Amino acid sequence: VQLQASGGGLARAGGSLRLSCTASGNIYSIKTMSWYRQVPGQLRELVASKTMASDATYADSVKGRFSISRDRYRNTVTLQMDRLKPEDTAVYYCNAAGVELTLREVPEVWGQGTQVTVSS
Repeated sequence: VQLQASGGGLARAGGSLRLSCTASGNIYSIKTMSWYRQVPGQLRELVASKTMASDATYADSVKGRFSISRDRYRNTVTLQMDRLKPEDTAVYYCNAAGVELTLREVPEVWGQGTQVTVSS
């Protein structure tokens, strides 16, 4: 199983960026797909997640500005980031948890990370 993230880059404060992530492999289902972010020297933190039942969770710092969507049939997750702030600058990681394959379940898979930089 692999997660391939795309998007990210540089934006001005108040601007928007969109991150996408696609899971590939012999996947039957994925319980939860999420976006995390990490700043050097700090712990990786959850930004947003969405379950197979479409329940979404957001970090308080991004509520009302970021929106997570998911296509459970295409195994993709997208993070729309609006009204960006300089403090959103981080490396963003895609995560898939509870990945059910044809013959086994993989607890967790991480993508490679994509840089988001917001200038003031």
